[in-house]
Amino acid sequence: MRLTKFGHACVRVEHDGATLVIDPGLFTEPAAVEGADALLITHEHFDHVTEDQVRAALAANPGLRIWTNTAVAAQLSGLGAAVTVVGEGDAFEVGGIDVTVHGEWHAVIHPDVPRVRNIGFLLDGGRLFHPGDALTLPGRPVETLLLPLAAPWNKTGELIDYVRELRPARALGVHEAVLSEVGLGIGTHLLGANGPGIGAPYSYLPSGGTLELTGGPGPE
Repeated sequence: MRLTKFGHACVRVEHDGATLVIDPGLFTEPAAVEGADALLITHEHFDHVTEDQVRAALAANPGLRIWTNTAVAAQLSGLGAAVTVVGEGDAFEVGGIDVTVHGEWHAVIHPDVPRVRNIGFLLDGGRLFHPGDALTLPGRPVETLLLPLAAPWNKTGELIDYVRELRPARALGVHEAVLSEVGLGIGTHLLGANGPGIGAPYSYLPSGGTLELTGGPGPE
């Protein structure tokens, strides 16, 4: 299983001829969705999905299928059977890749900011977990965790505790479009070997970088 990182929170996963893309948003290069079999979208925020990009991808590839929550599906009205609504506890399969759905809500930004629905996707029995914008515990072992580095709702201390509790084989930093190189460096210092310890190897994969998900501990 091969993972390619695209802008911000988006990853493209290829395995045995199947390709799925998670969270292609405003900061994601259009090439991320080209030729994909499926789009998995965690929630409605623009850095994770844009309606125009999804509709354009489907127009270019009528066989594309989309799995997401009710709010995003409402934005994509008129696409018919191409869109499937899923939620906590659901399971489906994309070209031999098993996917299970975990979580219900976006993390709290502020009590005065309404929360939106958010789902995370666990691939291939635990090989990869994308939590979207939440620190969800899927209730089963995870090999590679996609860790959201920077957002209005999180802080590094919470990320450290999250990884310690989830105990993945490794953590891979994503969701970083709002960070400068300095910010990325600070995150790497605190989440990596020089920090207080998260209980798993940490690495950051820049846009365009690839990783073979074989259970090993680092990017190529």
